Amino acid sequence: MSRHCTADQKWTRNTLLLLMLVLTACSSGGNEPLKIGVLHSLSGAMAGSEVPMVDAVQLAVEELNQQGGVLGRRVEMVVGNTRSDPDVAAQEAERLIGEEGVEVLFGCWTSICRKTVKKVVEQRQHLLFYPLQYEGLERSPHIIYTGSVPNQQIIPALRWSMDHIGKRFYLVGSDYIFPRQANQLIKELALSQGAELLGERYLPLGSNETTSIVEEIAALRPDVVFNTINGDTNYAFFDALRQAGLTGDRIPVLSFSIAEVELSRQPDLMMGHYAVWSYFQSIDTPRNRAFVAAFRKRFGPKRVVDDPMEATYLGVLLWAQGVQEAQNATPNKVISSILRQSLDAPQGIVSLDRASHHLWRTVRIGRARVDGQFDIVWSSERPIRPQPFPYWHENWSAASHADFLSTRGQP
Repeated sequence: MSRHCTADQKWTRNTLLLLMLVLTACSSGGNEPLKIGVLHSLSGAMAGSEVPMVDAVQLAVEELNQQGGVLGRRVEMVVGNTRSDPDVAAQEAERLIGEEGVEVLFGCWTSICRKTVKKVVEQRQHLLFYPLQYEGLERSPHIIYTGSVPNQQIIPALRWSMDHIGKRFYLVGSDYIFPRQANQLIKELALSQGAELLGERYLPLGSNETTSIVEEIAALRPDVVFNTINGDTNYAFFDALRQAGLTGDRIPVLSFSIAEVELSRQPDLMMGHYAVWSYFQSIDTPRNRAFVAAFRKRFGPKRVVDDPMEATYLGVLLWAQGVQEAQNATPNKVISSILRQSLDAPQGIVSLDRASHHLWRTVRIGRARVDGQFDIVWSSERPIRPQPFPYWHENWSAASHADFLSTRGQP
């Protein structure tokens, strides 16, 4: 009888131990890594701008892992090359979610890329962090937008340029969603304030045929050129401007998609011209100096960081904070906690706006220097609340004009 009891007790004890191991494995994910997907162009016209954003994700991931990971689990990157093609981006999003089992996606640059991936994450009930400035007019329960919308970039830049440069303007951009919608807003607001539109031209992504546009700019002599060209076409455009003698002190160009990464490749081309972002590497704060130093220690002393990279980096940290708070990385379980997050980022304090899924962001305008950095010539007094839908009040014009006029008088 005693021998039978001992065997029974051993069976019970072993069963309890096995059950405890199973429960521990379930609660910790079996110590398997938390996989995150990265969607950026490693080739094609957008690669020069997007490859550094993969490095920004890697820096954030390595910092998280040095601190013990997320939920006690190591974070692991899985990278998908979108090849500067929105259809490939959607295919890679499907692969990363369906085959690789990632918990979240970080990526895309162009709006058409974002829109193709948006369909995937909404169908899959998944989650994308999108780090670029864009045209607004969008909100998805499955996307966190860490870049700027028009009232955080285009509208303040337009107001500043009309006050400090002039009202005769020319528009040039790449031929896709963001440039066309951004320029529609610029035209509407500028013309309502007595400005004069001298020309509007668009180029296919990757095109180098900029000579005729520059000849037109030289003939029309606008006070300012608003530039929404993306990718490598910018080098052809600024080279043609230089050859025509149109330097920044003669006809300044204010760009919405050129930052330190693009500037560092040929800084002499863009010297004296302007860009508008929330983040510049030249921000002189302890937090930003530490960020730049950490990036250069990891990737090389001559590397630069820019706004899309910083927005990518802070997105990873906001996601990690949300996962820790929720104690769960599943997309539909973590989104509510992510929307409660704020962060002391390199650009300054950022907070998520729960209603719009966008960030409150400070606006800054910089003038390009010959060393590949920007002198900050203007900044907003405080972070600006995102308004991705300027026609919330039924009238896009009225709401946008209100935003435009409310920025006047700021330093």
